[in-house]
Amino acid sequence: MSLIPVLLDTDIGSDIDDALALAYLLRHPECHLAGVTTVSGEACKRAALVRWLCTVAGRPEVPVYCGAEPPLLGVQRQPLAHQYNAIPAEFAEPRHPESHAVEFLRDEITKHPGQMTLLAIGPLTNVGLLFATYPFIPQMLRSLVIMGGDFRTRDNDVTEEWNIKCDPAAASIVLSRVTSPFLAAGLNVTTQCRLSVTEFNTLLGSNDPLKAAVKSMANFWFESTKEVTFHDPLAAALIFEPDLCSMEATTLHVDICSAEKPGATRAIVEDEFNRHTIATAVDSKRFFAHFSSVINTTHSL
Repeated sequence: MSLIPVLLDTDIGSDIDDALALAYLLRHPECHLAGVTTVSGEACKRAALVRWLCTVAGRPEVPVYCGAEPPLLGVQRQPLAHQYNAIPAEFAEPRHPESHAVEFLRDEITKHPGQMTLLAIGPLTNVGLLFATYPFIPQMLRSLVIMGGDFRTRDNDVTEEWNIKCDPAAASIVLSRVTSPFLAAGLNVTTQCRLSVTEFNTLLGSNDPLKAAVKSMANFWFESTKEVTFHDPLAAALIFEPDLCSMEATTLHVDICSAEKPGATRAIVEDEFNRHTIATAVDSKRFFAHFSSVINTTHSL
């Protein structure tokens, strides 16, 4: 079986969907998880969470690197990794290379030109730094997939999405410099993939170590909400099952100047270049069937 190499950039530890996306990648039989980098506040605590999930999944060899914490511009909107409180004592001491995420991504992409898919499911600070510092990198990717933006039309109104809003400047750099195939899964599709607490616990019903770890992290998420939206797992799934969503070619623009809605993302469909692709609709029933089938399998490389 031919494996797809994936580099994951994540702000795991805030919303539970990052942990679900990581678990999905660890279990997908066609995924070679080549490394994970973390972004946003307490990046090394987030890296410790990644190491925990990789280890209990039987994949302790996956490289994990801490990345940037503050955004390129603006305030830090996500200073804490709350789900770190779920981590067992033996994984609690952060032991990951600090502030080397960008260099790790550069090295992996240049060693495997045209092969790596970069999946970014948090603020785009690391990716923005990567593209700005090493301008040759975008053309060396196989593809870039992000969870970000909101492409619902509301009489020319726009909505900010959290990952873009956390670092609009980095998002603007990424969108302007990407040259490889690019796909964004935005709120217009991800919000159609929701489960209640009961449905979530049924989906992760068995007590295998990986599912148990994710569920213990989810307990902190459920302190403030009673549902899970599968934003990041849907973005991950589109790497392997792109026909889960319908797509549209467009050109994306991030508003970095607005005081009211910094990070609002606009799709300019009449642009002649159409450099970006966005997901426009999703078969949520089929997505959950696919996610369940993957999360209930194991594989080794």
